[in-house]
Amino acid sequence: MGSSPTAPTTRQPWGTVDHTPSDTLPPADAPVVAKTGGRRAGVGCALEIVETLLLTLVIFFGIQTFVAQPFRVEGSSMEDTFAEGDYVLVDRLSALWSPYARGQVVVLRPPASWTGRDEPFIKRVIGLAGETVEVRADGRVAVDGVALDEPYLFRDDAGVAEPTEATGQTRWVVPAGELFVMGDHRQDSADSRAFGPIPVSSVIGRGVLRYWPLSDFGIIETPSYEDVPAP
Repeated sequence: MGSSPTAPTTRQPWGTVDHTPSDTLPPADAPVVAKTGGRRAGVGCALEIVETLLLTLVIFFGIQTFVAQPFRVEGSSMEDTFAEGDYVLVDRLSALWSPYARGQVVVLRPPASWTGRDEPFIKRVIGLAGETVEVRADGRVAVDGVALDEPYLFRDDAGVAEPTEATGQTRWVVPAGELFVMGDHRQDSADSRAFGPIPVSSVIGRGVLRYWPLSDFGIIETPSYEDVPAP
């Protein structure tokens, strides 16, 4: 709004042997019966279970750290696109070869100067490096002089999209290596209008899938902005 033990072995003490009284020796033609170490077998089975659990944890946390991570939406800054309690799967990997684009939903760490909380923010990319973002008096957002068509904006009970407002500064030039982000519910969102453009390095990843609730399961679409020239 914005972490194998090895099985112990037992040895006979030095200088001791396992005796069998001569009068109880089996006949020469008696079958040999192999003795199974029940205790050792149990320890080996336990070790396999532990190793499997450890491997599962490593894979799980590895995927969350480098590939994809689930997030729960909190707050109302992205209504009506997302509701509080929605679960979103965030792609953390593809940004290595595909830069973030306008219109994409991203999860980011909020600026340290803005909040002392660690909770990530979920916002939408509006401006890219080198672009000029402006909040106009008519409540629309323009990029490089072109007003954006924003069908995802929160709408009131009458179906009218709420205007975008700015307090103080109304125009920003996005520096290299940074993004300008906003929430879809503009009147209930702390975003770049308040704390300015954010470093790309603060972005955790882009939202790719809403998987809960099941009734809203689906790919998170990225809108197109045909009238805005590429940066």
